[in-house]
Amino acid sequence: MDEEILRKLEIRLGPLHARQRLGIERDHEAQVFGQGLTFFHLENSSWAAEWIIRNVLKATGLYWRARQNAERILVKRNEMSFKTLPPPFEGFTILHVSDLHVDMNEVAMNRLVELVGSMQYDVCVLTGDYRGRTVGPFQPALDGVARVATHLKRPIYAVLGNHDTIQMVPGLEAMGIRVLLNECEPIVRKDQRIYLAGIDDAHFFRVDNIEKAALSIPRGEFSILLSHTPEVYRQAAHANFDLMLSGHTHGGQICLPGSIPIKLEAVLPRRMGAGPWQYRDMIGYTSVGAGSSVVPVRLNCPPEITLHHLRRG
Repeated sequence: MDEEILRKLEIRLGPLHARQRLGIERDHEAQVFGQGLTFFHLENSSWAAEWIIRNVLKATGLYWRARQNAERILVKRNEMSFKTLPPPFEGFTILHVSDLHVDMNEVAMNRLVELVGSMQYDVCVLTGDYRGRTVGPFQPALDGVARVATHLKRPIYAVLGNHDTIQMVPGLEAMGIRVLLNECEPIVRKDQRIYLAGIDDAHFFRVDNIEKAALSIPRGEFSILLSHTPEVYRQAAHANFDLMLSGHTHGGQICLPGSIPIKLEAVLPRRMGAGPWQYRDMIGYTSVGAGSSVVPVRLNCPPEITLHHLRRG
């Protein structure tokens, strides 16, 4: 553990939060079996999983097609209407980028840079998983994010995913990326505002705190929650968030025809595994991600970045 990074984390988060998160990371490092609801984490057994996936795809003759699919990032547009959206935010546009896994597929990241360079949007949000593996060196991932971030317009807000160590936070924030760790930021237009909150990883490390993130949001004000995983949709809806943006699932990444996932690495209804959905009064969107996990392949589930357009209605 780099002492300089620890010092920066303690200043940024307070000594208790920093040491707690680092301790949880050490406890979970290299574990295949998790705790609580998500008993098995395929991503943490990456060497075995990589060998199995790669060889099964090669045996079926689909491997190179799946590799090419993973490099073809699509731009999706998602229109959403909200009765509570303040008038100055009509047409407010969010660029949503998730699950970069930047050190897994250089060609895909080159494609991403090409796509975002000319885009018009008001704010960019990153919903976690910047590193390819769940353990090990993180500097290559920071270098990759830095290369992408130079082509993104500010402001940029981010949350951490289950592949990300909290040691990455000082590096990310040095790039001008505001990492929300159970925190909230107001976004102001004219004399009105909306609130953007973000929670720490709720899937593997389970260090999320929606109550803390929502604490400074006045009752009845329009609010957005960034969470790497959509699995906390119930808590978010009952905390009165209007919109929740997530990733994590990769939409299954390897799917049957019709984008039917063989497996989702998340405990939630399958309709929430990719694209737009609604739960009670909250609208949600789960990005299938721009990168790939374990092996840089995709079948019947192309990678994406998304432009969300907020409307009054």
